[in-house]
Amino acid sequence: MNKINLFLALMLCMGTVAYAQQENSNTQDAESVRKRNEADQRVYTLAMRYNDLPAARLKLMELIERNPTNNRYPELLANLYFEAGQYASAAVAAIDLLEQNDQSAAGLEIAAYSLEQLGAMDRALPNFERHYLITGNLFSLYKSAYLQFSLDKEEEAMNSVNMIIRDRKSIDEIIGFPTEDNDTQQVNLKAAALNLKGMIFMGQKNKAEAIEALNEALSLAPDFLLAQENLKEAQSM
Repeated sequence: MNKINLFLALMLCMGTVAYAQQENSNTQDAESVRKRNEADQRVYTLAMRYNDLPAARLKLMELIERNPTNNRYPELLANLYFEAGQYASAAVAAIDLLEQNDQSAAGLEIAAYSLEQLGAMDRALPNFERHYLITGNLFSLYKSAYLQFSLDKEEEAMNSVNMIIRDRKSIDEIIGFPTEDNDTQQVNLKAAALNLKGMIFMGQKNKAEAIEALNEALSLAPDFLLAQENLKEAQSM
């Protein structure tokens, strides 16, 4: 009986030692990862300060590999690609991020704009739509409406522009439109939505409704060049 008790005590002791060694190893590994992360973050900060984007991207990739559940690093990487005009890389990085976290507002925004720049309008649209649903960003809703219109989804586009028009914030938010002299004209988002509404009616050959919407847009932004041009076109239908 004493031998059995001694054996059990030895086994328990060995198990305790092994557990302690494993815990110590895990602590050392965690500390090593923390130190490497801090070093890479310092290098990333310096690379950004000196505008050394390749070095910054490399450090972000190493941080992503070492910290696969941390969404901050892939967001930074996708944004770096986007700011550099590397839209294909930005789109892939954003899509990878969304596979880990489909609620990432940054991932949705970068994916939407990158895919739009690449001409993949049908793939950009759902990202703009989801970005609006998550953030309530009216500009994303306007982009959704415009892409819906461009993709012949007229009913969806009309629903989107009406949502913008009804939102009180749309009168205060500003959007830019390019002009013929390579400048940008700033108008409020409600006027832009009414202009798009007029374009939808024009596409449906609904002259009276188109003119009404465009006149309403111009009542909010009298110098809105695009609405002025659309109104002339609608009146000649």
